[in-house]
Amino acid sequence: MARLNRRETGALALGFSLGGFFDGILLHQILQWHHLLSGLEQARLDIRFLVLTDGLFHGLMYVVAIAGLYLLWTSPTPTRQSKNVPLIARAMIGFGIWHLVDAVLSHWILGIHRVRMDVEQPFLWDLAWLAVFGLLPFATGCYLMRRRSGSTSLLCSPVALVLATLIAGSIASFPAPRGESVIVVLRPGASETVMMAGLGAVDGRLVWTDSSNKIWAIDVPADAKLARLYGYGALLVSNSIAPVGCLDWIKMN
Repeated sequence: MARLNRRETGALALGFSLGGFFDGILLHQILQWHHLLSGLEQARLDIRFLVLTDGLFHGLMYVVAIAGLYLLWTSPTPTRQSKNVPLIARAMIGFGIWHLVDAVLSHWILGIHRVRMDVEQPFLWDLAWLAVFGLLPFATGCYLMRRRSGSTSLLCSPVALVLATLIAGSIASFPAPRGESVIVVLRPGASETVMMAGLGAVDGRLVWTDSSNKIWAIDVPADAKLARLYGYGALLVSNSIAPVGCLDWIKMN
């Protein structure tokens, strides 16, 4: 097997990080199917710990993405032959590798989570997800690598790959769209009395709390400065009511 140069290794790293961002954005934030450690009995009892580990996971993906960008940026000027290497294909292989590693290591060996935690046959969901987002991109990338002689400039250019990584990384760091309903998770040791004062500071109104009084749903004006809540003891402030569905699953299990 030919040795990878810095340019190709960077593309693999960016594809791997894109796989992680895709998993985190779609499964953790949008669909709310699992957290990183949802499969651990003790971990899923504390939403604050789950939020923290999800954040560390995204942080690791940023590190991998930055490493990939650095390798691309510092790679030597490509030769005529290396210019013909489809970097998008390398990225697709990296994307597939992420899902292969996640399925084998996280789902089946360590058991820290499954694709869907609230179904009777999680293994079938694992297999379907692996086939579509792991094996298919991996095989497609390998196929494109074998046809490198006919590769287009788009497939070989790093521009599209870099843009995709920057967009995915930005989406992963953005809060959900602003709405009137907000979820607030209190830090360990935070005072509920102090947080109530925080609600007053943003003209908020408490509408729901969990049994531990550490997870609150509040209504706030559209122009509320939600960042102020961190000064009153908030660990997480989410502009979306969607996490309630995930919290309900945690309480039921």
